[in-house]
Amino acid sequence: MKPFSLTRGRLRPALLASALALAVAGLAAPPAAARADRSRLGSSSDVSRSTWSGPAFTMNGDGGVVAASMGRAIDTIRGTTGSLDVVVLAGSAPSSGSATPECDAVMRLAGVNSCTTWTLTAASDGDNAQVNQDIRNAEFVYFAGGDQCRYAAWKGTALQASVKAVVVKGGGAGGGSAGTHINSSVVYDACKGSITSSEALADPYDSYATFTTGMFSWPHYADTINDSHFVARDRMGRLMSFTARAVKDGLTTGGKAWGVGVDEGGGSLYLDPQGKATLYGADAYVVLADHQPEKAVAGQPLTYKGFKIWHLEPGATFDFAQRPNCGYYQRSVPDGRADAALYDGTPSAC
Repeated sequence: MKPFSLTRGRLRPALLASALALAVAGLAAPPAAARADRSRLGSSSDVSRSTWSGPAFTMNGDGGVVAASMGRAIDTIRGTTGSLDVVVLAGSAPSSGSATPECDAVMRLAGVNSCTTWTLTAASDGDNAQVNQDIRNAEFVYFAGGDQCRYAAWKGTALQASVKAVVVKGGGAGGGSAGTHINSSVVYDACKGSITSSEALADPYDSYATFTTGMFSWPHYADTINDSHFVARDRMGRLMSFTARAVKDGLTTGGKAWGVGVDEGGGSLYLDPQGKATLYGADAYVVLADHQPEKAVAGQPLTYKGFKIWHLEPGATFDFAQRPNCGYYQRSVPDGRADAALYDGTPSAC
């Protein structure tokens, strides 16, 4: 049985057999009716301003807002003057504590006029008129942790276009955990369940390795696949598999796929309007697959020689607009077994 994931204080359903057993025993509560719930902190009126100085983005290793990177994104977008409005999108409510944990953190930052949390439990909520009005009136959209499959279901709805409009006007977007996944150009959507590194390397076409494309493609951040909780949950192997698969299937352009893995514990990658990323809080890794895999066949282990890996520590930068061709170490996957020391290596000279 595939493992479940736990983010933002909620379980992503994966233990189907257990749930069915509880239902048969009469212990499972009936599902609540789907509805869109709105909670707003701060001013009841949106900021009115003609120009903004973004775009700026934050991508976090776990679901929580990272004050340093979020504060920098807010300052960039508002040009350090005035204030802006933030919308948080969540696929389900937290199971305990505050109903608005992300907005609680955002409202403690300088330059924030309001923060509105929308909890959307159905794909059709992406066409909710009030939701889309709030998003378009905001200057930053933050996707909460949880289940990225629920976010991928908004592809093709008005919500997708509304989030893009925020970025186009000079605002920004970001998220944590599942919210980080949805902000890459190729999204590991986990719609069939969560896959481990060993499973992904044993079969890059495992039924749990599912992807959504065409959701968002942010400036300077094309051809990327994000991953979260990276070192803590040993996800290097699966990101290697994802990037090899993306190249094999043509999910990215130019025969290259760039994996970006951010660790939990405060890890956050901030991306400025020029495409330069700065890392906060915890380590991150950029994984490049730049050629066709030696073997990527359904039902068989992956073979790939020479993944290029950049290890970023807090304070490090990475230029996604002018992507480097040095400063990496290399690791390979022969017959589904990744090399040792995946998370550390001697970088090539620049």
